[in-house]
Amino acid sequence: MKVLHIEAGRHLYGGAKQVLYIMQGLAARGVSNVLACPSGAHVATEARAFAEVVEMPMGGDADLGMVLRLKQAIRTHRPDLVHIHSRRGADLWGGLAARLAGVPCVLSRRVDNPEARWAVSLKYRLFDHVITISEGIRQVLLAEGLAPEKVSCVRSAVDPKPYLHDYDKAAFRADLGFEADTPIVGMVAQLIQRKGHRYLLAALPAVLAERPDLQVLIYGRGPLEAELRQAVADQGLADNVQLMGFADDLPAQLGCLDLLVHPADMEGLGVSLLQASAARVPIIASRAGGMPEAVVDGENGLLISVGDVAGLAAAMNRLLGDAALRAQMGGAGRARVLREFSVDTLCEGNLAIYKKVLAQ
Repeated sequence: MKVLHIEAGRHLYGGAKQVLYIMQGLAARGVSNVLACPSGAHVATEARAFAEVVEMPMGGDADLGMVLRLKQAIRTHRPDLVHIHSRRGADLWGGLAARLAGVPCVLSRRVDNPEARWAVSLKYRLFDHVITISEGIRQVLLAEGLAPEKVSCVRSAVDPKPYLHDYDKAAFRADLGFEADTPIVGMVAQLIQRKGHRYLLAALPAVLAERPDLQVLIYGRGPLEAELRQAVADQGLADNVQLMGFADDLPAQLGCLDLLVHPADMEGLGVSLLQASAARVPIIASRAGGMPEAVVDGENGLLISVGDVAGLAAAMNRLLGDAALRAQMGGAGRARVLREFSVDTLCEGNLAIYKKVLAQ
């Protein structure tokens, strides 16, 4: 079997990491991979170990030329199946290219953003099957009219190995200039509106009132960076909040946090939540999208309602004040990731759908 994968993201964020996991697992199972991605995309370098990489311009929803470029890639490499992993125009133009080339096509849906029923009815005709990364996203598509037999859930995975070591929390704090017992909360997400950074900033005064030495590390980059920096300054939080940017060595740092916070408005599943659990870090997340599938309330973290600033502050104070509970939840989270979110399960699930589509 040969599969041509389309990933339109330029940075090696959670979605692109999943594409790498899938291609690596498929290659180990004897499947040939071709990856079509934007010119200069970070995913290209790592993908060359187990895929032939085709870099091309990908200009998003307005780039009609993507249809011709992707169709040419399909004609040249002659895959048995096309797997589209992202939006940014890749879904629509990739689906059209596959249809024009006469090749079966599946789409991975990673976000729970609602779409109009008429748009779902038209666009999703391009795909032979849709794979959602959480049951929450699958339910969104079913509610918007997609036929149940056309959509399956194969949850995202995390490679736990980089997170299974012992962390020197005191050394980490010393490197940042903090005392050894400084409580640290982290947030790992793109700096975009729907991730909910504003709720975290709004909750901090109530948390700092009990823990004035608290430090908050915000990892990630995105269009809201300047706005967030200004908000931190305007709200008098500069002594307690640091924007860390994109950390290439995140696995070396994540397990040094006391707590991960992810108060997003919506989220397909949340790969950073799985990573935190692998590193034995308890989580506070919103009860939205696929997040309740990554965080079981009371088991490996706490869930709050979307936008509940008071609830977020209370949950943070509860966990920061109970080291034994944090340790218990951290251990439960690691066990759950190892049990339910393995890369092997991800690869086998996608491969089963490929075989089903090709058999039809």
